[in-house]
Amino acid sequence: MSDVSVDLKAIARKRAFAQRGVVHARDRGNAGIASTLLATFLAPYYGKIIAGYMPIKSEIDPLPAMKTLSKKGLVAVPIVEAKAEPLRFDLWTPDTEIIPGAFGASVPKLSKPVVPDVLIVPLVAFNRAGHRLGYGGGFYDRTLAKLRAERDVFAVGFAYSGQEMTDFPTSCYDVPLDAIVTESEVFTL
Repeated sequence: MSDVSVDLKAIARKRAFAQRGVVHARDRGNAGIASTLLATFLAPYYGKIIAGYMPIKSEIDPLPAMKTLSKKGLVAVPIVEAKAEPLRFDLWTPDTEIIPGAFGASVPKLSKPVVPDVLIVPLVAFNRAGHRLGYGGGFYDRTLAKLRAERDVFAVGFAYSGQEMTDFPTSCYDVPLDAIVTESEVFTL
């Protein structure tokens, strides 16, 4: 990736963070609607291992959906093991004891690694082509590339509808999502 592309992504990311902050403050009351849509959309995957995430900053909260999904099968959360490496996933339940982890994300105190079949992916912004703008570390892109090289993995972005952006740059390293769920719609790619 060229420096120009990195600079354009950094500029877009800064704008997207500001936009997500405004949207989160305005729409956080709709996160429950989005979570219900997410759990309903993932019903065909009951019995598969579904990885959610522990929300940080102004990310939309997937925990209500994860609680619902945990009644139907195994749920996991991502673990950052090292910079510039794919994520690992540990089992999670609503009763799991949580401790602080890397990059501000909470993680299970007791590690029980699993390989997910479905990933609920946080994002800073998304577009209708299924691309996401993340935090810039490449964790999910590396993880999806690695998992998809080994097996079929379904990746669904989870966001507020106000996080949609049409003008952020993408590169050959960006791994597209299969679907995106917001409080107002579900669309598949």
